[in-house]
Amino acid sequence: MRKPYEIRVPALQVRQGSRHIFCFAVDGKQLLDFATVSRVNRNDDGDLRGYQRPEVLSHIRAIRRYLESDNAMLPNAVVLAFDSRVKFIAGRTKKSVEYSIPGELVIPVDESLHDSEKPALLVDGQQRSAAIRDADVAEFPIAAVGFIADGDDEQRSQFILVNNTKPLPKGLIHELIPDSSGYLPPKYARRKLPAQVMTRLNLDKDSPFRGAISTPTSPDGYIKDNSVLKMIENSLYEGALYQYRNAEDGTGDIEQMVLHLKIYWSLVESTWPIEWKQIPRKSRLTHGVGIQSLGYVMDVLTDGKRADGLPDAGLDQKLSQIAEVAAWMDGSWQLGPDDVRRWNALQNTPNDVKLLTNVLLRVVRRRSRAR
Repeated sequence: MRKPYEIRVPALQVRQGSRHIFCFAVDGKQLLDFATVSRVNRNDDGDLRGYQRPEVLSHIRAIRRYLESDNAMLPNAVVLAFDSRVKFIAGRTKKSVEYSIPGELVIPVDESLHDSEKPALLVDGQQRSAAIRDADVAEFPIAAVGFIADGDDEQRSQFILVNNTKPLPKGLIHELIPDSSGYLPPKYARRKLPAQVMTRLNLDKDSPFRGAISTPTSPDGYIKDNSVLKMIENSLYEGALYQYRNAEDGTGDIEQMVLHLKIYWSLVESTWPIEWKQIPRKSRLTHGVGIQSLGYVMDVLTDGKRADGLPDAGLDQKLSQIAEVAAWMDGSWQLGPDDVRRWNALQNTPNDVKLLTNVLLRVVRRRSRAR
């Protein structure tokens, strides 16, 4: 093993607002000597670590075959997040534009360090770097862009922004958003608060959703994350959870939101304990149509009620009334005078969600008027 050393490469420091990026070239074979790929996972306390999607082996093999061919070229730059150990030394120039300074980037390399201790994280270019690593070539210089990151939160935000126009898995985005800081595209910013709430539901030990929501760090979950996100988002903007949200800045009282949801969905679980543990293909309760419809039911039944008042709101009795007509795993749904469907014929579409919601609420309201 070599002693610690430095890689020094010519670089251009470019000012962007109050920040700087560094444009340089480096041998792709050396990239993973000082950079690591941080794949998304959670520690024992449930804290998010990393942010990269797993390597796609077929894509890597295709890139590798191309690199081993004649006239191969990778013009797109990889993106690196450096820590403070990486230094830029400005060079002497007679003339330069205000926003651009040539110089030298100094990157420390210590082969004895664990991957998590390396001075750079690969934000974009995971598959290209893996292909260069495995390719049967002596060297392959690549273009690179680096920046000094303030921490993991900023690295996640940059990862989302860099990959905003690429087909990233939605589940990965949903898991990263809660722990990201700084600017996010509007479509992601709107989902940050719902994603924070969903993460708590999936991790808290007293949550009926614990481990049941399918995410990159919870692959054994059987309820689609998007179904839960839509349920939370609908309630945050138009339903029972709106009371806990600050409409001006988009923040909210997450503790009260989570408590509100835990109380209601724990009653759902106790009302249908068997149906709650089944995969969506076997139970429409855990299917998108069931999660969203019962979310709308929650909004109506708990409208104007704070979380601490829910235990005395008689929600268990109202859910028991719904149970008399529910066909989550067998039987038929009576959606209308001329609309009777098998239990598994309902789909996760806006129309079917609306139809099922109306059926469930009609039962509750009819029983309430009869008293």
